[in-house]
Amino acid sequence: MLLDFEQPIAALEGKLREMQKLAQESQVDVSEAVEALETKIKALKKETYANLTRWQRVQLSRHPDRPYTLDYIEGMTQKFVELHGDRTVADDKAMVGGFAELDGRTVMFIGQQKGRNTKQRQLRNFGMPNPEGYRKALRLMKLAEKFGKPIVTLIDTPGAFPGLEAEERGQGEAIARNLKEMFMLKVPVICIIIGEGASGGALGIAIGDRVLMLENTWYSVISPESCSSILWRSWNYKEQAAEALKLTATDMLKAGLVDGIVKEPLGGAHTDPDKMIQTLKKTILKTLDELEALPGDERISQRIDKFSRMGVVVEA
Repeated sequence: MLLDFEQPIAALEGKLREMQKLAQESQVDVSEAVEALETKIKALKKETYANLTRWQRVQLSRHPDRPYTLDYIEGMTQKFVELHGDRTVADDKAMVGGFAELDGRTVMFIGQQKGRNTKQRQLRNFGMPNPEGYRKALRLMKLAEKFGKPIVTLIDTPGAFPGLEAEERGQGEAIARNLKEMFMLKVPVICIIIGEGASGGALGIAIGDRVLMLENTWYSVISPESCSSILWRSWNYKEQAAEALKLTATDMLKAGLVDGIVKEPLGGAHTDPDKMIQTLKKTILKTLDELEALPGDERISQRIDKFSRMGVVVEA
């Protein structure tokens, strides 16, 4: 899948493949031309991805080949044991979690899961959890706290499921309870936006000692399309909405709403999933070392203070 702004890069890469094929078939030495074209492609990639608009980063965050929650868990851990159900209503397939071994450490991983094809997307409800998904997440967090194990949440959702049945089962209450309980967890909590971070659906598992974002992700109270439909009664202004929302990782870091940005491979996480997974693994291990060195009470105090400082008050 190629995005609009990737077309010039793809055109050059196509020429490179043709040149390499011609060299093999005709036994002509075109190594200098190939090297020059490779240099040109690399320079164009750097220029393109260094100057992406906010909407273009939103597009990258939704690329269907990006690693999802289970890809990260399976790629960076061993002995993952998925746990199911909220012990009340059902097992929400849009929210996954369980204990796994991360370089000898036992860690509770929790996150939203999207699907690769139509059948999987329907099963995972497009990564939009119901109330039972958030209650399952809280149950797993409490289980991790009981055994003194750190928690890592991986956030990738277009929002909590907005259906009538979800509201009837207490969607707002489930998310609000998670916010309250996560502030008081006695174990280290790391929250990472790996794709989309929309509204309360993301925030429901995003209260942590460290909140990190991958380079080409977004985090906002509303998606650009929904914002556009509310303000302009049309989705045609989604690019303007994205600029106004200031929802990229860089914007969030400047605003003090996240604690760090995890670099992605050039072109996005989907261009080299293995490298992205290992980069994130190193970041998690380093952050866990920092957090586990702090006493539990101090971690909770710092967590509360961090979120309490967010926002700006303007007096009339």
